[in-house]
Amino acid sequence: MRLEPVANPTLARQLGYPAAALAATVLVASLLALMAGANPFDTLGLILKGAAGSRFALLETLNRATPLIFTGLSVAVAFRAKLWNIGAEAQLYAGAIIAVLLGTGAIGSPFVLPVSAAAAMLVGALVLLGPVLLKTRLGVDEVVTTLLFNFIMLLVVSWLLEGPMKDPAGMGWPKSTALIPEARLPRIVMGLRLHWGFGLAMIAAVFVWIIQTRTTLGFEMRAVGQNQQAARFAGMPVNAVLIKTALLSGGLAALAGWSEVAGLKGHLSLDLSPGFGYTGIIVAMLALLHPIGVIFTALFVAGIFVGSDAMSRAAGVPTYIADMLLATALLFMVLAISLTRFRVVRG
Repeated sequence: MRLEPVANPTLARQLGYPAAALAATVLVASLLALMAGANPFDTLGLILKGAAGSRFALLETLNRATPLIFTGLSVAVAFRAKLWNIGAEAQLYAGAIIAVLLGTGAIGSPFVLPVSAAAAMLVGALVLLGPVLLKTRLGVDEVVTTLLFNFIMLLVVSWLLEGPMKDPAGMGWPKSTALIPEARLPRIVMGLRLHWGFGLAMIAAVFVWIIQTRTTLGFEMRAVGQNQQAARFAGMPVNAVLIKTALLSGGLAALAGWSEVAGLKGHLSLDLSPGFGYTGIIVAMLALLHPIGVIFTALFVAGIFVGSDAMSRAAGVPTYIADMLLATALLFMVLAISLTRFRVVRG
């Protein structure tokens, strides 16, 4: 048996396999619920109700989706050029650090939000620039270096929260000083947690889509991702394209951390991210690396997390079912993508 590429997949093929992957995911979710001793239909209903069954639940899902859109866009941009950025978590924390450094009184009120956002993007871009330079100059695998940067950044944050950034009024708890009110993103709905970081994430998705589809850089990113040797033969500066891609990818991931601090938490702590950088990989892959698709898959993933929390409280089913559900969805979707582009031939 071997795989043969499908030159022009039909619409039925493009939609059929992903639909089958979604159905298989629902089936696995039902089996997991049965194993946990719950009614599958009740469990799925509670997840839907917990994610979008009320105004509060819907806004909480949008709130949870905000950092996932940023990290999903970061991964989608990098993976499009075959730059395997596994370090979105490190870039996220870099943006969060800048939000605290500049948002605790270092800059005057009229400019603190735009300046801190721009600085966060710059620092996040520089965090990814190092591994990319090692890749382009020395051939070092970026999967290893970006992954290691995640652990290094967590250690840096831990040191900062136990030292220079520690809140003296925090009663020993490892968290930073709170941001001044002028450095906080305003709420979209007063009295609830949804903030304008979500609006910024939507703008970022459209911006990335324009870059990828309407600019020379977007064309070069796709060409380098398809075939580096062919792109180099065509005269494209492959290394320069990878560096530009890294700068954009790192900056987007940093906005996730910046928006979480400036919009939601108001301070930096070690539990700022429950794995948003890694979950961004799932979001990007489920969206087939499409920037607009990232919005919908981020909402889907956020809905599963928020809905699973509510379902766990109502039905007593462990929240780990959400992690297993996302992993299953990713595996089935990757298989569906492969079967869309390739056919299995015997002999």
